[in-house]
Amino acid sequence: MSNIELFNPVGGSLSNRSSRSLSRALADVHAGSAVQVARIEAAVARHESVVDGVTAIAGAAMRHVAMVSQAEQQLAQAVPMASGRLAAVADMHALAMTGIVMDAARALGRMA
Repeated sequence: MSNIELFNPVGGSLSNRSSRSLSRALADVHAGSAVQVARIEAAVARHESVVDGVTAIAGAAMRHVAMVSQAEQQLAQAVPMASGRLAAVADMHALAMTGIVMDAARALGRMA
């Protein structure tokens, strides 16, 4: 902003007082813009942290669902009569993991 030149249609120059006042006003605008940019950058960093947290929680939940699914299949092969009940337990586990991920996403979103 230092290269902005003032236009004076009457050809005269601004008084020192007017020049200082204008310089202060331009400095205030520049400082206000810098503050706004800093606030936006801080908000972006907060939201990126939320995304990282939700991703970590979702990844852990998926790993646990995969482990339970594998155990379900192994047990169902060993005891075919229990396959329906095992599937029900595995489904409840998967739904519980979904709920945990959703709760975590909400909680992290409120923190941001």
